[in-house]
Amino acid sequence: MSRILAIDYGIKRTGIAVTDEMQMIAFGLTTIPSDTAITFLKDYFSKEKVACVIVGEPKQMDGTPSQSAEIINAFVAKFKVAFPEMILERVDERFTSKMAFQTMIDSGLNKKQRQNKALVDEIAATIMLQDYLHYKK
Repeated sequence: MSRILAIDYGIKRTGIAVTDEMQMIAFGLTTIPSDTAITFLKDYFSKEKVACVIVGEPKQMDGTPSQSAEIINAFVAKFKVAFPEMILERVDERFTSKMAFQTMIDSGLNKKQRQNKALVDEIAATIMLQDYLHYKK
């Protein structure tokens, strides 16, 4: 089988999570500078089989697009040009960063460790992917 990859795209940083090959468990892969995302993905896709990519869709509480939607939509357009054969799905990413921060607190990370925004992005991508797997069943 092949993996599912999740992208929590941001202005500066992008969190990336993947599943195991059986698509049962989501885990954080890395956080990269956002301007290197397409290059990173080309390299990753050359090494690993990926069946589907999910990208967060930022929404406000009323369901309208958030401020960062324009930036993420521009990335999605570049992604589709670079990887026209890849299946791409959008998923609601509301609260994933807050949930990631709470996960860091719950796992006992100290204040300095919780200030690591790259880790927050990676955990947010993992939460988004785990939710996707849960609802896909």
